[in-house]
Amino acid sequence: MKFGKDFKKQMVPEWIEAYMDYNGLKKILRDIRRARQSKGPPTPSRLSHQQSMLYTTFSGLNPRPNSVHQSKGDIEDQVIDVSTTQQEGSTKLYNTKFLKSNEEGGDTEVTFFNKLDYELNKVNIFYKDKVEEVMKEATELNKQMEALIALRIKVKKPDIAKSNSEAVKLTSPGREKIPEVKPMDLTPEVNKATASTQGSAISGEDYGTRHGKMADSAIHQETELEVLDRVKMNNAIEDSIITIRGLLNDSKGKELNFNKEELRKAEERLKIVFIEFYRKLRLLKQYSFMNLLAFSKIMKKYEKIASRNASRSYMKIVDSSYLGSSEEVACLLDRVEDAFIKYFSRLNRREGMKSLRPKFRKEKHRVTFFSGFFFGCAIALLVAAILLIEARKVLDKEQQAKYMDNIYPLYSFYAYIVLHMLFYSASIYFWRRYKVNYAFIFGFKQGTELGYREVFLLSTGLAVLVLSTFLVHLHIKMDSKTEHYETYVDLIPLGLACVVLLITICPFNFMYKSSRFFLIRCFFRCICAPLCTITLADFFLADHLTSQCVRRLFEEKEPVHAVNGFRYFLTIVAVAIRTAFELKKGTTWKVLAFISSIVAIVFNTYWDIFVDWGLMQKRSKNSFLRDKLLVSHKSVYFAAMVVDMILRFAWLQLVLKFNVIALRGDAITSLCSCLEILRRNIWSFFRLENEHVNNVGKYRAFKLVPLPFYYYDDEKDD
Repeated sequence: MKFGKDFKKQMVPEWIEAYMDYNGLKKILRDIRRARQSKGPPTPSRLSHQQSMLYTTFSGLNPRPNSVHQSKGDIEDQVIDVSTTQQEGSTKLYNTKFLKSNEEGGDTEVTFFNKLDYELNKVNIFYKDKVEEVMKEATELNKQMEALIALRIKVKKPDIAKSNSEAVKLTSPGREKIPEVKPMDLTPEVNKATASTQGSAISGEDYGTRHGKMADSAIHQETELEVLDRVKMNNAIEDSIITIRGLLNDSKGKELNFNKEELRKAEERLKIVFIEFYRKLRLLKQYSFMNLLAFSKIMKKYEKIASRNASRSYMKIVDSSYLGSSEEVACLLDRVEDAFIKYFSRLNRREGMKSLRPKFRKEKHRVTFFSGFFFGCAIALLVAAILLIEARKVLDKEQQAKYMDNIYPLYSFYAYIVLHMLFYSASIYFWRRYKVNYAFIFGFKQGTELGYREVFLLSTGLAVLVLSTFLVHLHIKMDSKTEHYETYVDLIPLGLACVVLLITICPFNFMYKSSRFFLIRCFFRCICAPLCTITLADFFLADHLTSQCVRRLFEEKEPVHAVNGFRYFLTIVAVAIRTAFELKKGTTWKVLAFISSIVAIVFNTYWDIFVDWGLMQKRSKNSFLRDKLLVSHKSVYFAAMVVDMILRFAWLQLVLKFNVIALRGDAITSLCSCLEILRRNIWSFFRLENEHVNNVGKYRAFKLVPLPFYYYDDEKDD
């Protein structure tokens, strides 16, 4: 694999704009190559240093001291001169002067080095900002671990906690305290001797050894317990029904109860925080490595094309930059590993590293095989059902046709689910193709997200189960030889529902348990939306079913959710009036149904295109679209807008009642339902694409995990 493709593959999707523009620099190098090829083959006077060495006299293998003449030659062969400027509180900015600009084609090389400096400065600034962020997070994690260790001592060693309270009473009148010793320290220590040149360095003393000497000290444990005097449990970790305290905006935390359940929840939450923090550090380290490698590769290409010795000089600058010389991330990685293994893995390094390292789902051949097998079976069963209905003339007999009308809604429900899953599988395929980080946006646990193959397998498997049941049901009902089984016929749809439900809620680890339970939790929060905290995955699912706009308005206090709620209210009104029209008929109800449907359709179409998809922006560099597009073909966006509008108006069929001779009433309703499922999945793709673009614009690549403890100021609290 060429480096350019591998570089693009290794990019963090939300940080793409912060990486070095490798392809842009390659494009300038192609211009340099064309300019040099137009001048013809190089003359002997323009031979590169490497080529000229082939024609020099052999001088032996023994090294010789550098002469004055050689030093002058190095100066004369110098191609670039890099200067640095540093503004107060910012990273160094590099500016390269190309010393051969007066030569033919030198302007293009000047452009190359200007672009190279811009990319180096951009990468340095971004990397330093991110390192400063993780340093602040490390400081906060130190405080969280202090509280956790104090809580562990309080819960598991109450005798020490009691003696500590007595010691505090004795020392409090004189304000005398035992010198504070932190139980852990993730922040890299600064080496004063090299602080001016390197910024920070790892201290010589081993962290684990230092902490091991102090962990068993009674004085140290007594000091740790003082943290509990200014700590509360963070209410943000509660996903259940909102408490009265939360409704009244009482406080950010609740008092500690010092019980084992409280300790267990805090440990689980902080363990997740550590894993996410470690993932961020790994991505930062990878970001640094890949950009350094990209600068090295592009400079080698420049040397090869331009036949100039500039790679070594420029790479010295790159290596001395903050990107190449900073060691904070590497130091933090080691410290996080040590802390996680000690406090969350019981000193089992293998288990701890297994939890910390990222998990990737492996593509399995059996998934592809069974997907194709079930798909073929589903097609065969569908054809068999159609042929059976035609052979028995089911729709021509009044009694049997009425029976079909009764069982049709039972099985069409599953057909809609299968269709939804098929479209969702297609959406995942295109999200992956266009680098939409759907797993992060939905909040899937790393390594458990389903790919399009797995979703396609589940949909075809469900289709086979439903079609098989339908064929058995139809055969027993229509065959006179099986009349004695008719008493059990009505139990077949109930049995199918029970099987599907049992598979969905099965607690055993098979058939993608984590994904099934993730869906169950989202569905539960959709039902209990007014009473519990929701995530993007919850209201994304709810938007396919109905809405949660009022809940989001309550949480985020943004008026846009009120407008969105009004949009769904218009839809509800339109549906209610259409239902009344179908029941009462009459011209008045028909006019009201038509007007309400038109208003709801126009409002919903506007919201889809302008708000959910973020298109039709003014002053966009892509006319009538938005600045950032993931799909390269702009016509796809215009086609999606037109299709969305057409499919929105398809529901007018229920009001206007167009005469379609070839279709029955139920068939027309089913067709409209299928078109609506298609529209919602088209909406899903572009809605998530817009969410991803917003994350890219703000470099949001990590989920925010609520911390278990909340520190408060004693004086302000009083």
